[in-house]
Amino acid sequence: MRKIYPELGYRNGELYFENVPLRKIAENTGTPVYVYSRGALEYWFNEFDSAFSDIPHTTCFAVKSNSNVHVLKVLKELGAGADTVSVGEIFRALTAGIDPKKIVFAGVGKREDELLFALEKGILMVNVESEGELRTLERVAEKLRRRAPFAIRVNPDVNPKTHPYISTGLKEAKFGITFEKAFELYRYAKESRWLEPVGIHFHIGSQITDTAVFGEAAKKVADFVKELRSIGAEIEFFDVGGGLGINYKPEEEVVPAEKLSEEITPVVKKLGCHLILEPGRRISGNAGVLITKVLYVKKRENKVFYVVDAGMNDIARPALYGAYHHIVSLTERESETVVADVVGPICETGDVIAKERELPILREGDYIAVLSAGAYGFTMASNYNSRPRPAEVLVEGENFRVIRQRETLSDLIAREF
Repeated sequence: MRKIYPELGYRNGELYFENVPLRKIAENTGTPVYVYSRGALEYWFNEFDSAFSDIPHTTCFAVKSNSNVHVLKVLKELGAGADTVSVGEIFRALTAGIDPKKIVFAGVGKREDELLFALEKGILMVNVESEGELRTLERVAEKLRRRAPFAIRVNPDVNPKTHPYISTGLKEAKFGITFEKAFELYRYAKESRWLEPVGIHFHIGSQITDTAVFGEAAKKVADFVKELRSIGAEIEFFDVGGGLGINYKPEEEVVPAEKLSEEITPVVKKLGCHLILEPGRRISGNAGVLITKVLYVKKRENKVFYVVDAGMNDIARPALYGAYHHIVSLTERESETVVADVVGPICETGDVIAKERELPILREGDYIAVLSAGAYGFTMASNYNSRPRPAEVLVEGENFRVIRQRETLSDLIAREF
């Protein structure tokens, strides 16, 4: 088997995920369709989680990257917790059987009803993003007559050297608060009957490949924890967020999780804290692909378009970020190539999955796989242009099963009557 990523590769000229040819799935379920591999999810989770085995820790999978309940169940069985940013994500994590004491709740705009739900379910902690949110959390806790465990998300003002849309640790970002303000809020919380400061949180961005920036941020936050302890705030959980990048091109080297551990583990060990990690893309990104069918081959002078049945509503990242996704044919081809644009059916010029990409010569009816689509693929999908969202499939060894049915036309208008 000629491997592309763990569990993904060519066998006898056909692209397989584990022991299932992807063509079989495409023909069985139709396209576009998202396909995930249990084996790949296990591989990437274990690669990440084992890197921190020298320190007490919980790996809380970032549900926003892939929120399918069946994917979450796989990760729960491996020992994962959940990093959530909405009441819906908390609900999904609980439905998958994840222990509430392994669930953290982040996000800059939590509603009162969401905080109520989180406290009622007994999650590990709420990652607070502002003074207003802390006051709201206190009111909700008082209504329930129980203390609210929380961490404050501090903004360490570290440049993660990634796309500006996914850089969250700079002082101009909407996320987190300054160390000075956080100190005031922890001091306030110590005197509150209903607030229980148990942790500290930061998250500097996503798709980061320079692990030194994690170390820089961790050291800043560790110094702050020492200040907090000087006023009697016992910080038990040190939440470093997520953001370790993946390789979107198969030929690129992936940054080992051990390199991240080398930056963070020594810092947290000295504090004696329990480490919380929030990887998402790192675990699910290269554990999923999007299969799409070539509808038409459109040629102009010096230009070739492969018009496929997946659009920017199905996979938003290329249109939103100009993101790169590697594309391969489901049938291995060694013949000549052509430079082409892969475009979808959406009525937008920006509906481009790949621009001026060297690809095999394809015909109408051929299938291609958009790789590294297991994170921020289906979760960002929409019904734009009144297009039903695709199915999701989980491969397990020689078997596969649909874990989310393709939406129907009736589903599009089900809540309009």
